[in-house]
Amino acid sequence: MACFMVKRILMIAYHYPPLRGSSGIQRTLKFSQYLPAFGWEPIILTAHPRAYQNVANDQLDEIPDQIKIHRAFALDTSRHLSINGRYPGWLALPDRWVSWGLGAIPAGLQLIRKYRPDVIWSSYPIATAHLIGLSLHRLTGIPWVADFRDPMTDGDYPPNPLTRRLYQWIEEKTITHCAKAVCTTPGTMKLYETRFPEADAARLCLIENGYDEENFASAQAATIAKGSSDHKPFVLVHSGIIYPSERDPIPFFEALAALSQEGLISFENLKVILRATAHDSYLQMLIDQHGIADIVKIAPSIPYQEALSEMLTADGLLILQASNCNLQIPAKLYEYLRARRPILALTDPAGDTATALRNAGIDTIAPLNSRNDIIKMLQNFLILAKENKAPIASMEKALSSSRKSRTGELANLLNKVISEK
Repeated sequence: MACFMVKRILMIAYHYPPLRGSSGIQRTLKFSQYLPAFGWEPIILTAHPRAYQNVANDQLDEIPDQIKIHRAFALDTSRHLSINGRYPGWLALPDRWVSWGLGAIPAGLQLIRKYRPDVIWSSYPIATAHLIGLSLHRLTGIPWVADFRDPMTDGDYPPNPLTRRLYQWIEEKTITHCAKAVCTTPGTMKLYETRFPEADAARLCLIENGYDEENFASAQAATIAKGSSDHKPFVLVHSGIIYPSERDPIPFFEALAALSQEGLISFENLKVILRATAHDSYLQMLIDQHGIADIVKIAPSIPYQEALSEMLTADGLLILQASNCNLQIPAKLYEYLRARRPILALTDPAGDTATALRNAGIDTIAPLNSRNDIIKMLQNFLILAKENKAPIASMEKALSSSRKSRTGELANLLNKVISEK
């Protein structure tokens, strides 16, 4: 019988089940689920669930039984270390989960001694994850792959100058010491190539986000079993977080209010569902201010499979992405493409999100910051969708973005890293 050396990867990620409410969970979860099929055994180093504001067990069953998971000590500064809602700023540098490093670095060293991983991998957007990865790499010499996903800094982001300087320091140290830096969009790669011209260009790699075909197959089966019903009114769904700056909905709300006042839309012919926004109170205030509460509804988080079923049965799907995120593509975009429903994208036509949509044959796009452009596109979109003429992604295009395919790209990258040791 042939035998082979097991290759192991220590994966450092804050976003992992039972955390609920972030599409960022899917990237690490699906990598860990599919990596064994490509010859890699994952060891997960994540945060204790007490650090998560929202938890749910609906995706725990997707973690293979053989995967080893260590949930290190971690607190959320704003919830666990504040007094009357206030806390010293240094307790949230570089982020509110900096305490995770206190538990994860010694835990990581124990895991390294026990399992002897070939590669360390850490995943942003929690900056503390890269500090943990950097520390473990410097202490052990094991090659480190840093999954940046999106840029850590960009213009005035993060808005706090001290936090921004610390992020810039983490960014520079990460690019200097990692074996590979992984980005999820071409724009982010170009940004880092420009920002760090002295770094070897081969160090920067692209592995885009994606969707999971198995999850969609299950959601599709459940949708068929329930049966379908004709929507009246037209149901437009936004699934996921709506950041007040990066996905500012105010111009969209203004457009809805203007069309409603003109009698061109009403609760009888349009229902907008904002699902799991993470900013419900703020958004409800805006909805009430614009007088569109009969059209726009805030909806709570639901289990992931139910969220996919909602995408599959919606009349249309809504993307919100401001121009200050032109180098980013929302992870849910790939799920939207696979759902193969009409997509209304309110985003900068010059950004990576719009480029990805046009590459999929979808051109129902308007700038998020332009009330008048949104009014025109929304009316056109509703006409096209109701007449079944709105562009949707081909199944071939959608399948090219499966999480299993992306995991194959990661496995190839990991193989290259250990071959270069």
